[in-house]
This record gives sequence, C-alpha cells and structure tokens, in this order.
Amino acid sequence: MLPDSLLQQVETPARYLGGEWNQIVKPAGVGVRMAICYPDTYEVGMSHAGLHILYEVANRRPDAACERVFLPWTDAIALMREHEIPLAGLETRTPLRDFDLVGITLQHELTYTNVLALLDLSGIPLRAADRTGPEPLVVAGGPCAFNPEPMADFFDCFVIGDGEEALDELLDLLADLPQSLRRRADRTHAQRRELLQRIASLEGVYVPSGYRLRPSAEGLLIPESRGEQYPSRVTRRVVRDLDAQPYPLAPVVPHTDAIHDRAEIEITRGCTRGCRFCQAGMVYRPVRERDLDLLVEQADEIIRSTGYDELSLLSLNCPDYTRIAPLIDRLHERLGPRRVSVGMPSLRVDTFSVGLAERLQRVRKSGLTLAPEAGSQRMRDIINKDVTAEDLLSAASAAFRSGWQRLKLYFMIGLPRETDEDVLAIADLIDDVLAVARRELSRAAYGRFKLSASINALIPKPHTPFQWLGTADPEDLQRRRELLYGRITDRRVSLSFSDFDATMLEAALARGDRGLGDVILSAYRAGALFDGWGEKFDAELWRRAFADHDLDLAECARQFLPTSAELPWDVIDAGVTKTFLEAEFGRARRAEPTPDCREAGCVGCGMRRLVPDCPPITWGDRGEAT
Repeated sequence: MLPDSLLQQVETPARYLGGEWNQIVKPAGVGVRMAICYPDTYEVGMSHAGLHILYEVANRRPDAACERVFLPWTDAIALMREHEIPLAGLETRTPLRDFDLVGITLQHELTYTNVLALLDLSGIPLRAADRTGPEPLVVAGGPCAFNPEPMADFFDCFVIGDGEEALDELLDLLADLPQSLRRRADRTHAQRRELLQRIASLEGVYVPSGYRLRPSAEGLLIPESRGEQYPSRVTRRVVRDLDAQPYPLAPVVPHTDAIHDRAEIEITRGCTRGCRFCQAGMVYRPVRERDLDLLVEQADEIIRSTGYDELSLLSLNCPDYTRIAPLIDRLHERLGPRRVSVGMPSLRVDTFSVGLAERLQRVRKSGLTLAPEAGSQRMRDIINKDVTAEDLLSAASAAFRSGWQRLKLYFMIGLPRETDEDVLAIADLIDDVLAVARRELSRAAYGRFKLSASINALIPKPHTPFQWLGTADPEDLQRRRELLYGRITDRRVSLSFSDFDATMLEAALARGDRGLGDVILSAYRAGALFDGWGEKFDAELWRRAFADHDLDLAECARQFLPTSAELPWDVIDAGVTKTFLEAEFGRARRAEPTPDCREAGCVGCGMRRLVPDCPPITWGDRGEAT
C-alpha cells in the first residue's frame, strides 16, 4: 500500500506490506471483487475472527476475490495524503474505490470516524447519497449494525446478524446481475437505486435509503419504509448449523504481532445466560455448538497451517459448551506433544470453570480472569448475573490451590439503582479474595501474588433490557472511582477504570438516531480519529461537534426513555422481542433474576419466531449434550 521509499518513515512498516503466509491472491479477471475492511490498525483487525471467516467465505468461491484493508496509523495517513496515495487492498494493491463491494465491520462505536477516514482515503464519497452510480457498494456488518441509524448516511446497506450466508447471497446477487447493472463504470444513479432495491429483498439486509424519517414523541428520528420492496422491520440472519459453514483452516498469519497473536477456533455462538447489560447475549441467541470431532480436526489443521503454539477457544461463554471437558482433553491429546497451549477468555465465577482452566493450562500457566461484574448480590440480581460471592471465593480458592498467582476480575459501576454501598462492596469482595490468597498460598507465593481489577461504566445498548436507560452522570462515576481508590490500598491490587468521557460518547452514539450522522461527520472533519485509543481521544472535540448541531453530548448519553417510546433501532428485529426486554427491565427494577432457558425451559424471549426449536441444545450432565 505504501511504496518502499516511504516505509522507513512510518511506525511498524509491516502493517502495510501484505504478502503474509496464507494470504489469498486471485487473478484480475475474477467476477466480483470485494474488500473486507476493519476500521482500525492492522494489529487490531488481524485479531478479529469475523474478518478471517468472511475472507474465507468469499475466497472459497471461484467467482469472487476478497482482499483485506485496515486503517493506516496517523503517520501513514499523513504521508498518503501528502503523496496522494489511495487506500488499497493488501493482496494486490487494488485501490479500494475500484472494488465492487466494500464491507466494513462495525465492532465498536468509537471507530465511527475511522470508517469515514477509510472512505476518505479511498476517494469514495462519504455519504451514500453522493455516490452517483459507479462507486462500489459500501456495506456494514457487526454488532453496531443492530442500531444502524447513526451511521446510516454513510452506508448503502447493513447486514444484520450472522454474516456467512448473507454474504454468500449478496455475492450471488452481484454475480448474477444483468450486464446493464454489472458494469460499475457505466452504472447510472438510477441503476444504483435499482440495485439497492434488489439487495433489500435479501433477508437480514437493511438499506437505509429505502426508509423515510419521522420524529417520535420523544424527538427521535424513526425510520419508516418507503414502499413494499423495503420491509417494515429487517429480521436478523441466524446461521442454524455452524458445522455446515466454512471456517478458515489456513488463516492469514500477520507479519507483526497482532493483539491476539494465536490460532482460534469458534466452539459456540450465542449465549442464553441473560445478563441484562450484555447486547451480544441478547442479539446472538440461540446457542449453537460445533461438533467436538470437527473442532479437534479444525484445531489440528489450523496449527499445522500456521505454526502457532497457542490456541484460543472462542465463545461468549466457553464453559457452557456442553462437551467442554472432553474437548479440552482431546485438544491436549492432539496438540500437547507439539507444546501447543490451549486457552479461553474470561471464565464464569465457579469452581467448575477453574477446573477447566487447570485442564487448559497444562502446557503453560498464565493469568486467570473471572467476571463477577458487581460487588453486591443485589446488583448481581439486578443485572441477572447468576453468581454469588461464595462462587467467586470458592473459585479463587481452587485457583490458588492449583498454582495461580495472578488473577484478574471484571466489575461494572453506574448500574441501575446502584448506591455507594454497592460500589464499596467491590472493595469488600477484593478484600475477601486477598484473604483467600493469604490462606491458600505460601508466604513466598503470596508475596508474588497480583490481583488486577478492571472497572468499567455501564453503557446501555440497543436490544437489551437496559436500552431505555441513560448512562450514569460523569460526576457520579468519578466519585465512585474515588471511593474505590480510597478503600483499596493493598499494593497487590491494581485498579483500572474506563475513560468516563469515552463512556459518555459511546453511550450517546450507541442509542443515537440518524441525526447523529451530521455530528459524526463534523467530529471527523475537526480531527476526531482513533477515538478508541486513549492517547488520541479528544472529548472536547466531540462536545463541540454535538453543540454545533444543537445537541449536548452528556444529555444524549444520559437520556432516559419511557418503555412506550418508539426507538430508532425498532426497524431491526434482533429476535428477542421488545415485550421480553420490557419484562426484563421490570424484573431488574425488582432485583428479580431470570433463569437460563437451557436449564429452566423457555423464558419467552421471542427467538422461537426465528428458530422454532430454540434452544436446540440444553444441559444434561455437565460434559454431555441432551
């Protein structure tokens, strides 16, 4: 992407080289050319499993070619603008504007200005309305697509939900276009509109230009269909059989260290635990599992094709895989002789999970991460986190007896109905964990013991029971941070907090409407970029961008909505019904937990409209599916 003469002038030149092991390069004559873009640096994007999956989906087709594109760092951006170098794919250096399809994943609201930078560096008009015909189709996917409205002005369409089958159908549609629509160079504005109407007929695809806007009683802009070719609600795509989907067995190996520099296999998709703050747990239901034998073969092939010495299991909650124990044993049997370690993300707070971690880390023992989420039982009941303090302390005890000397805990503050006592209960729980460590570890081991506590503010997200809530006041969050700093003084404990200004911005964008498109564009033009990177985030710049459009950032973030309100994201049917979310909101106010449907039977979330046999997998004895 950058010529050799400029590579020595940028940080980490390997980001821009291409030519990695296992990359796929197809000849120029392939029918549909697609670029899959991650709106962040190479190291971040190459760690995203979804990018590798969709790269595989497209490139396995003989009539399609897919290349990868990442956002250059600021030093490279400056050089590209100075030398008029367009953003291009890593595989063939084809300029992004010359592809037929540009797919951009929206993983996080703080990448929204990065998306505009991707388009700007490519010479693609930022607003979809300004693309007159020959420009590539610009398509979004990912979790932020479940509220597409803040970014709707900049995309031709959004894929909602699981992308594998939807991408195949979109590529089928483009490959089968009549000649009058296929030739991008000759495509008129009217033909582009015709193409978007065809795309709107695909299940799970939202085309914003097909919807007019009207204000709600609360002043929010609500999208309404312009005609029968645009569904009144777009229903998310659900892949029913993960085993039948392509999975990258020879993923591209990055030139430089990625954030997650290891092999990965996805063991399940979806979660039914029902944590009320968790958008992924609501919008990716039901739980779907991959076959154990298939997973072992996939892991073996990925290790052979990449040379990694670490394998990570991917899932929203790995211990809920119904055959997790035999899976770990089989993976160790197959990969252990090659000194390949097996790991997984944060665990449930129970001794079963610690036993799994002990199984996992036979090759090498790293830190252990547990997520109690809240300090008091009342708060855990409000957020429907079905663990107790006793669960955490038993898990910690088991971990220390098994040799762990580093422990990380995740907590949240700014939860609904939270008091100072609930916040200080986090400190009490940390003190109790320290007491367990003193009891279980030797004096020398306790001297080396480290406990990290990561504390983040709640950000209410669409399609969750907390979608009607605003985020907590920054002043309250700051005061609660000081409460914890005042109470937790042990040198073994390291506290880290999220940036509360960034929290406010993410909250405002997450529940925004289409009117925020102008705000995002203003912020980008004023210099907002890489807002997810602490050293680059400028809160004052964003406050001015909101004010320029007669909005207050903090008020948007804190806005409380009645449950009767029409919401901008109601145009998306995520599967879980608004009725269920409202009922869960009521249970939260009463601090009433809701059981997991895999244990207690259907709780009426609404997914059976999309998947009649939901949940297809329930728990029998741990380790076996029923």
